[in-house]
Amino acid sequence: MSKKSNVIYCNCCGRKICAAGEEDKSSFLSIRKLWGYFSDQKDGSVHSMEICEPCYDRLIQSFAIAPEIEPVTELL
Repeated sequence: MSKKSNVIYCNCCGRKICAAGEEDKSSFLSIRKLWGYFSDQKDGSVHSMEICEPCYDRLIQSFAIAPEIEPVTELL
């Protein structure tokens, strides 16, 4: 988690997303990747990051293939 003094920050822009423990009150993408064998130089490491919604929107604009998006009719 991109935490500094119990605050979660966006790894892209550095903006404060929320306080730790308040993740359910914020909307952001959290990624955690365990690199196994066959990576180029990341074998045996874990990469974690949080990306705020505006940075996510900018990021997906650069994709050659857009992410699949499906509607959800019930939000919990």
